[in-house]
Amino acid sequence: MTTAVSLQQVSRHFGPVRAVDNVTLDIAEGEFFALLGPSGSGKTTCLRLIAGFDQPTSGHIEIFGETAEGLPPYKRNVNTVFQDYALFPHMTVAQNVAYGLMIKGLARTEREPKAEAALAMVKLSGFGSRRPSQLSGGQRPRVALARALVNQPKVLLLDEPLGALDLKLREQMQEELKALQKQLGISFVFVTHDQGEALSMADRVAIFNEGRIVQAGTPADVYERPRSRFVADFVGSSNVMSPGFSAAHGGPNAWTSLRPEKISVLKATQAPGTGLGSADGPVIAMHYQGAVTRIVIMAGDTRLTAAIAAGAAHFAEGETARLVWSKDSLVAMESP
Repeated sequence: MTTAVSLQQVSRHFGPVRAVDNVTLDIAEGEFFALLGPSGSGKTTCLRLIAGFDQPTSGHIEIFGETAEGLPPYKRNVNTVFQDYALFPHMTVAQNVAYGLMIKGLARTEREPKAEAALAMVKLSGFGSRRPSQLSGGQRPRVALARALVNQPKVLLLDEPLGALDLKLREQMQEELKALQKQLGISFVFVTHDQGEALSMADRVAIFNEGRIVQAGTPADVYERPRSRFVADFVGSSNVMSPGFSAAHGGPNAWTSLRPEKISVLKATQAPGTGLGSADGPVIAMHYQGAVTRIVIMAGDTRLTAAIAAGAAHFAEGETARLVWSKDSLVAMESP
């Protein structure tokens, strides 16, 4: 498989701050790859290093086998969709989309049909004469996407382009972005702090914390098998058990992750069943969330949360509940 982007021991320091710290990463041609992490974790700086808007303090970057460090953005076969879209307000939509082609010296007769085709690709046919101020919140990111794609990059970089959208529109755009990436067959590198976005769209995910990649793999890998407490807590939610608590309740003698949806909730009088782990404790909170209800108990000094189908169990606060899980659902972690 061809490698589209390769980072080899790449660091970017700003004085004493290590924004990116010894990152090694390969992204395959045609892969939808997400850089996921909280604010300040290094993911956007990493994207800027690939784009050429910043240069590494140390390390090596290749784009399709060619050395990238030292090259300006316009000499790299990548394009970027920015978080704020960076549309020119004095230009029409069509002019915004065709701007990169104009800079390359293409004649108007060549660039106008290319811009119209790019707008059609993002479902904005007929919008070329409008100004950005006349577009809805869901249309502006499409224009930014068309402007990036009209240059036919081999790698498309996206810096949290859906962050300003409401939930329904964001989910719609997630589906459309994934479908478009499959249609085009080019590499998408997508920066987000939203774990739901990363899990639903990406082929693989790299999770950043404090400038480093703490875990990388498929969405199922990082969700089902977190290596650290940070990953367990950041990617979804998790019950993190101490080694002592885990060993006393059917698990390994290690820091252990147990996802809330892997837990069943019984009355305290019900037997848990053979081969299952369990813990009893008073219900301290119940949170109705539409499709599911989250039930929180205190098992000694350990707080445990179960997510069950709404209406599947009824408890009052203070009532003792029994949480039950398969021992296969317990995931030992490498670090707390």
